[in-house]
Amino acid sequence: MFTAALLPLAFLVWEGFTDDLGANPIEEVELRTGRWALRFIAITLAVTPLRRLTGWNEVIKYRRMLGLFAFFYATLHLIAFIGLDMFFDVGDIVEDIVKHPYITIGMATWLLLLPLAITSTKGWVRRLGGKRWNRLHQLIYVAAITGTIHYLWAVKKDTFLPLVYLGIIGALLAWRLWAWLARRRARAPRPPAAIS
Repeated sequence: MFTAALLPLAFLVWEGFTDDLGANPIEEVELRTGRWALRFIAITLAVTPLRRLTGWNEVIKYRRMLGLFAFFYATLHLIAFIGLDMFFDVGDIVEDIVKHPYITIGMATWLLLLPLAITSTKGWVRRLGGKRWNRLHQLIYVAAITGTIHYLWAVKKDTFLPLVYLGIIGALLAWRLWAWLARRRARAPRPPAAIS
């Protein structure tokens, strides 16, 4: 699974060395790393529904690693923007973040993922306690939405792919909301039966 998650980066590096990234390689690197970040967010969100619907409980052990790969590709996406696109010019970077809403929300998405990556270890679960750790890691839901909006706002004309991602993320979040409501209904106390 770890090797498979690194394959998109390997292909990207290979195409960079063989000069196969097209007319605008920097934009291509940004697009691909950003899309893979979103894909790994979606895959991470899909683990619980997959486990519940299929009974394949083994898949849960990969969820943390998949979430870390979402952060990894989001960080590569950010590095491509800061280093390749903006040449580490802090003034230009800050100006772009303030001036362009899609960059603002993209930065916000990365900042939402950062504490999740930092606290992904078992030690942090112990320090925070299971309940607080779970509450913190619900930021992945917000990051999924903001990341998809970032992609949608970043494209100029062809919004088909961002809307596909929005649909997938929306369906995964809707499933979680439905499952949460079903659990609440199941735990709710039942009214006493009427005496006839």
